[in-house]
Amino acid sequence: MENDTHDSTTRPATETDDPLTTLLRRGARDLLRQAVETELQAFLDDHAEDRLPDGRRAVVRNGHQPERTIQTGIGDVPVRLPKTRDRSGAGRRFHSGLLPPYLRRTRSIEELLPWLYLKGISTGDFSEALTALLGEGAAGL
Repeated sequence: MENDTHDSTTRPATETDDPLTTLLRRGARDLLRQAVETELQAFLDDHAEDRLPDGRRAVVRNGHQPERTIQTGIGDVPVRLPKTRDRSGAGRRFHSGLLPPYLRRTRSIEELLPWLYLKGISTGDFSEALTALLGEGAAGL
C-alpha cells in the first residue's frame, strides 16, 4: 500500500456542503417544529378542562416520539413529534394534521417518483422530470 495515490482526505461534495441548502433544511425543520407545537398547544387547550378526581389535568404532554426523516423537495428533513398522555384512560391522543403518523415523503415527491422512474427508464431523459421536481432552473441538468 506504499504506492497508493488515493488521497483519503478528499471526499465528494455532498448536498450538505451547500450552506443555502443547509439553511433551508434548518428553516424547514424549525418551521415544522413550531407548527406542530402550535397544533399540540391547541389540542391541550381543548382538553384543559378535563380533570382527574384529584384536580390534575387528564391530558398532558409526555415527551417526544423517536426522530424520523421526511423526504421533501429540498432533501431529507428530520422531525420529532411530541406525545401526549391521557391519564383518565379515555384514549385521547395527539395526532398532527401536518405530519400524519406514517408520512415519510411529501405528496409532491410521492406523486413524482413513479413518473420519474417510468420517464427515466423508457427514454433515459430525466430533464423533464427534474424540471417538474426542481422547477425551470433544472433545465440544464
